[in-house]
Amino acid sequence: MSLESQPQRVAIVGAGLVGCLAALALANADKTNPAAPAYEVTLFEMRPDPRLQKASGQLRSINLAVSDRGIRALNAIDPQMARRVLAGMIPMYGRMIHHKQDSHGECRQESQQYGLYGEGINSIDRGVLNNKLLDELDAVGVQALFHHKLTSMGMGEKPTLFFNDETAPHEFDFILGCDGAFSATRFHLQKHMRMNFAQEYISKMYLELYIPPAVGADKFSIDKNHLHIWPRKDFMLIALANTNGSFTSTFFGDWDMSDHLVEGPDASRDVLELFERNFPDAIDLIGRDALVRAFATNPRGALVCTSCKPYNLAGKALILGDAAHSMVPFYGQGMNCGWEDVRVMMELLEESGFDTHKAFDKYSETRHEDLLAICDLAINNYREMASKVVDPLYLLRKKIDGWLSRALGERFWIPLYTMVSFRGDIPYAQVVKREARQQRILRRLVNGIVGGGFFAAVGCWWLQRKR
Repeated sequence: MSLESQPQRVAIVGAGLVGCLAALALANADKTNPAAPAYEVTLFEMRPDPRLQKASGQLRSINLAVSDRGIRALNAIDPQMARRVLAGMIPMYGRMIHHKQDSHGECRQESQQYGLYGEGINSIDRGVLNNKLLDELDAVGVQALFHHKLTSMGMGEKPTLFFNDETAPHEFDFILGCDGAFSATRFHLQKHMRMNFAQEYISKMYLELYIPPAVGADKFSIDKNHLHIWPRKDFMLIALANTNGSFTSTFFGDWDMSDHLVEGPDASRDVLELFERNFPDAIDLIGRDALVRAFATNPRGALVCTSCKPYNLAGKALILGDAAHSMVPFYGQGMNCGWEDVRVMMELLEESGFDTHKAFDKYSETRHEDLLAICDLAINNYREMASKVVDPLYLLRKKIDGWLSRALGERFWIPLYTMVSFRGDIPYAQVVKREARQQRILRRLVNGIVGGGFFAAVGCWWLQRKR
């Protein structure tokens, strides 16, 4: 075999959702594009193989909402693989708002549709999805090495990696770091380059709860085709369906509040009082004993935002997904954005003739603005989910937003949620710019409607007096 025909050796650090998809993309590159080189991919993961682990009983991840950007990334690699991996997803066509208990003791529910034409996002269990991707890697012959913790990195003519404090290096043509918000790849890369890096924890924590399947013919105790939200401004509860009829539910609140609910002298009583005042219908779904036990034993998760630039060191290394841009989960775009990273990287590799130096440099140059945009959108969406969804003025703006899109067409007007979740052809940075222009117009329209209504009311009152 000649040097030219030898496959390029690639290391991917992190066997999560983004790392697995990057491995599949590279392993299939020469099948989807005859001009692509063959890549010999090795996947390294510091944790054990999740397919061999028994459930611990302690929930640790928010259910995922797969939307258009993620589906596009899967289809770009292999549409048949995409169908296998995404089989069993549960479509969610809107939010189901659970209002506070009224004076009659009723907890009213209100459906708010996501799309203008019946579009939806899709609920799927993170662990199930990760295991399916690992199975796909086995099928295409990608080697996954578990219990491999990255401990050192060299950047000579070719990058070298050291795992578990080994003395013998692993040499590769290039490295992809897909190892999460606390990325070891990023940490070691910073020793070899001038990388700007920022990290910020927000004041909210999350704690997962569990709604068991219902007894009877319909195993779902609430509508499975909605993302359920109990918005209470400073804290909230959400729930997403699983295929077995259960719902993964997540409580978000301030750390100070959670300290009181978890560690206070009357923690169990305080948890029940909080839910009785704010989420009485959720108590019936979760169960009183299970609710108290969850707050006492389930781990609390921190929500961290990270950003950095550049994402690459020449053509030798590139970081993707949360390793480059972890975001809060309130727009459901973390995984979708990470998968889009993979698609964008593969497109740039193809454009550059599979020159990693050119492709990775261009990735850092062009992707940064989009990633900053979606991280900001994710933070801002907490306010929408926790309080705005019950604000009459906000709901009026949403109605006008939808009406304008239908009347003018998507060429001229597209609602923000549609652009983010259903239009993966619009980069995140363009989404923000278009939305800013549309909001300026919307504010004028709403002010005109409200002002017109006020003056009409004054006019009617004046005419009545004249009579």
